[in-house]
Amino acid sequence: MTILISACLLGAACRYDGKSVPLPQATIDLLRKHFTLVPLCAEILGGLPTPRIPSERVGDRVVARDGKDVTDAFHRGASEVVRLAEITGCTAALLKERSPSCGSGTIYDGTFQGTFRAGDGVTAEALKKAGIPVFGESQIEDLLRLQT
Repeated sequence: MTILISACLLGAACRYDGKSVPLPQATIDLLRKHFTLVPLCAEILGGLPTPRIPSERVGDRVVARDGKDVTDAFHRGASEVVRLAEITGCTAALLKERSPSCGSGTIYDGTFQGTFRAGDGVTAEALKKAGIPVFGESQIEDLLRLQT
């Protein structure tokens, strides 16, 4: 089974702050044992630099902390991720939780105060619309159940 995975979870320094948030090596090894991993960063695929000003979803828009509207870049990245999923035959995605791009079910609330709200990031939303289930890093056990 082939899955998409946020590259920052594998250790790629592609987050807005130029860092990564890698999963423990044992978890990465377990994922590799069960899945073919296709790493990606939707924000980079959308044309945003690393590092970049942090962004949050505000309604249907994505706004950087400096007030710049970056919605188009987020939608470009989401479209590229869906296309990548189709090209590679990915049937699920493991994405970074709470991200304005990758968050699934819970995202930052748009106030830049570190608070959350129910919702999906732009890429997670696009993948779900394409019929691809999205999991966050706290849901790896649920993802592994797809193998059984």
